[in-house]
Amino acid sequence: MAAPQDVHVRICNQEIVKFDLEVKALIQDIRDCSGPLGALTELNTKVKEKFQQLRHRIQELEQSAKEQDKESEKQALLQEVENHKKQMLSNQTSWRKANLTCKIAIDNLEKTELLQGGELVRQRRTPKENLAQTSSSITESLMGISRMMSQQVQQSEEAMQTLVTSSRTILDANEEFKSMSGTIQLGRKLITKYNRRELTDKLLIFLALALFLATVLYIVKKRLFPFL
Repeated sequence: MAAPQDVHVRICNQEIVKFDLEVKALIQDIRDCSGPLGALTELNTKVKEKFQQLRHRIQELEQSAKEQDKESEKQALLQEVENHKKQMLSNQTSWRKANLTCKIAIDNLEKTELLQGGELVRQRRTPKENLAQTSSSITESLMGISRMMSQQVQQSEEAMQTLVTSSRTILDANEEFKSMSGTIQLGRKLITKYNRRELTDKLLIFLALALFLATVLYIVKKRLFPFL
């Protein structure tokens, strides 16, 4: 069963991916916006709300990373936080560019309408077929966004699983290293003890050989020189 902290990290990652995709979709809507300014203002308000939610989730993920007990998991999460921050900055840059493009398009459109009067307004009335195509395109875009979100969530889960597996492998290797260290120390003690015993055995053999030679010399002396 996953720890509450791991569940919170996973939820944060999922929410960050979701808000990031929603921001990208809104920025694309701003690029495609042809006015009026009220529509652009409404889109920008939604983008600001999504950025606030995204920033809040990134801060939560960063706090969770700092609370990790294992240094490897802490560094991995902090790297994810850094990547999310860079992506958010990239989105903000795209947002500013999209606003500039949209405002230029609206200004040009207003100038054209002033020149052509109400004729341009009548030309821009969308037929029913175009409305159906637009609705279909929006549906396909939403389905694409949903698929992207699902893929991002799956990739995040796979990355977390890989991290957990790597951590377990490191812990197992550390335990084996400790076991090998104990075996090596025991072997060192046995070798030292064996060397000491070997030295003792050699000394005893030498003393026994010396006693034997002394006895032989004593016997030979008594046989050959009994008068001594």
